[in-house]
Amino acid sequence: MGRMKFLALSTSVHRYTDSGIHTGMWLGEYTHFYDVLTEAGHEVTLASVDGGAVPIDPVSLKTPVIQLGGTNKRYEDPEFMNQLDDTPAITDVNLDEFAGIYLIGGHGTMFDFANDDVKKAVAHFADADKIVAAVCHGPCGLLDVTLANGRMLLDGRHVTGYSWTEEKLARRTEEVPFSLEEKLRDQAGEYTTAKIPMTKHVIVDGNLITGQNPTSAAGVGEAVLEAWG
Repeated sequence: MGRMKFLALSTSVHRYTDSGIHTGMWLGEYTHFYDVLTEAGHEVTLASVDGGAVPIDPVSLKTPVIQLGGTNKRYEDPEFMNQLDDTPAITDVNLDEFAGIYLIGGHGTMFDFANDDVKKAVAHFADADKIVAAVCHGPCGLLDVTLANGRMLLDGRHVTGYSWTEEKLARRTEEVPFSLEEKLRDQAGEYTTAKIPMTKHVIVDGNLITGQNPTSAAGVGEAVLEAWG
């Protein structure tokens, strides 16, 4: 179907509100998705909620995490990393240019993906029957999204996202403002997880594609390619 242009959206939040611990975008969730699409000949444009430099969760830069899926190679590539230094705000993006949107995870999303501008962007793609994809904490941007027909985006849909068990393993239960698993279970028709935490789990429900955790980002990219082709 030709070359696809896909929009990837990052959080702009770099600290947990209460504790002040650094957070941001989980780098591998961008690089793994980016690599799958670009290696297939497609284009990925990075934007953020507020625009400007994208904060990176420092935990995603630690060894061995950064070595998974070749993220370290991207991190050491100045040309690649330059795109994170100055991103357009979601409100400055011409959404009609893109085949879909990918909501990158990282705990920062829990604080700014509830933004009305993010909801409008997600609804724009869903209403146009384009691809809406999200991974890990990225599904925060799927919550409370109202479509043009008045229905909620997640109503009756099958999704996944970062589980409460995984929050416990990451030792972030005291920092997060809510349980993403709880909200997804409340708003979606069905929420499922991998049998083993922190392992790949990707759910495809029409043009809605979700991945549970960082290990699922490449799988989300592969599902996007299948949905496109």
